[in-house]
Amino acid sequence: MEILKNILIAIDIIVALIVIVIVMLQHKDDPGLSGTITGAGANNFLDKNKGRTKEGRLKRWTIILGVVFAVITVVLSIVYPL
Repeated sequence: MEILKNILIAIDIIVALIVIVIVMLQHKDDPGLSGTITGAGANNFLDKNKGRTKEGRLKRWTIILGVVFAVITVVLSIVYPL
């Protein structure tokens, strides 16, 4: 059981570091309230194909790894109680 705990801790740390790096690589594309007022958020070709761009892939991987990190952390709290 101790080996399982150590493996889960190592995976949790690695996933956390990868999430940090991916978040740091992302650009802030949200124009905020001014984009809403000026209409910058209109449906266009870029918005429809956003998942195929580098930013779209980074966003998708951020969500996936964030969920993996949360699940592993919950499993660790069950396996490794205080």
